Amino acid sequence: MSAHATTYVPKSRIAKWFEARLPIVGLVHSSFIAFPVPRNLNYFWTFGAILMVMLGSQIITGVWLAMHYQPSATEAFNSVEHIMRDVNYGWLLRYMHANGASMFFIAVYVHMFRNLYYGSYKAPREVLYILGVIIYLLMMATAFLGYTLPWGQMSFWGATVITNILAAIPIVGDTIQSLLWGGYSVGNPTINRFFSLHYLLPFMIAGVVVLHVWALHVTGQNNPTGIPIKTGKDAVPFTPYATIKDVFAVVVFFVFFAYWIFLQPNYLGHADNYIPANPAVTPAHIVPEWYFLPFYAILRAVPDKLGGVILMFGAVIILALAPWLDTSRVRSANYRPIYRQFFWVFIFCCFLLGWLGSKPPEGGYVLASRLATVYYFAHFLIVMPLVGLFETPKPLPGSILESVTGPGKQVGSSGMPAGAAAAPPTKG
Repeated sequence: MSAHATTYVPKSRIAKWFEARLPIVGLVHSSFIAFPVPRNLNYFWTFGAILMVMLGSQIITGVWLAMHYQPSATEAFNSVEHIMRDVNYGWLLRYMHANGASMFFIAVYVHMFRNLYYGSYKAPREVLYILGVIIYLLMMATAFLGYTLPWGQMSFWGATVITNILAAIPIVGDTIQSLLWGGYSVGNPTINRFFSLHYLLPFMIAGVVVLHVWALHVTGQNNPTGIPIKTGKDAVPFTPYATIKDVFAVVVFFVFFAYWIFLQPNYLGHADNYIPANPAVTPAHIVPEWYFLPFYAILRAVPDKLGGVILMFGAVIILALAPWLDTSRVRSANYRPIYRQFFWVFIFCCFLLGWLGSKPPEGGYVLASRLATVYYFAHFLIVMPLVGLFETPKPLPGSILESVTGPGKQVGSSGMPAGAAAAPPTKG
């Protein structure tokens, strides 16, 4: 991994003085400039940078919104309307924050599916992967708490349903519910607690992200072949190669983000949340935000309340066990023809669960949810262990360089295959 690593050498006297006391510039240089990355990374590897930018966007807009928000059961809904109508660019801040949560989850799901496809969870990256699962859990908690803060009909009843579900947890469930409620039902103390936790958790996410990036720089990045860097020719410096690609991907993603902010700002929300919370009127169909729908479908697929809670949380926890459930010695599904087919079935299953979570829990929807839930867990508990034992992978390239240039070719100092014919000079 040290093929392209260089030692930062400050030139000015001030820079030398500062570097001797706090070598933060050298740390940034070694981590984000000279750090070697595999030369065959595709654009799926840019979603880590997109997620970091989106986290920054959510924190900045969230802090600004908190300056005008009132965490009160009687004033929360009106304070959101005040932000939208009276605060300068308040509508933009709120739409960026509300739709930013959806963009955050879109990027994180692509990031997670890429990890599962290319085997980025395998040794030596188990801790890196588990930290990613922890970030995902914190994201889910933060998003749920944020969804309740507008205190509309769906916010109130979503908080009521989820906190009642937590009461099914043996021994500690009632205590957790009472702590969250701050009373005997969802009310004013509840929204105060939810606001405090929603403000705190993003900074906890940022802390775990630092650990996540640290772990990444210890083990190095995976790549589409799953082969480690063997020589300096397998890698390129992070800057400018990966940096330019990340910047381009972030710009494209923000164009996509802007579409939802300016043209479809309320499409990903629920119309009932524009009605003030009313404990006396239950919405006809209580549903969470779209990024929770697969887990909501798993929860409703089980008739037993405790069983549904166990499976819902188990659907996330089982992700953390993937490094030990996958028995294949090959990382990338590009070279695993049988597992690749099961992986796409798994993707279809996740989308199906999301669609079923938006439907009423009745008739064929319940049966389909149960079948999809069975396959979701079977993918990790049956498919991963067995396919890894019996599958015959395709031959792997000898190196990352060989996967890019083809077998037997070398790369010269210009980055082009050595021996490549130069273009003939043109006539003037």
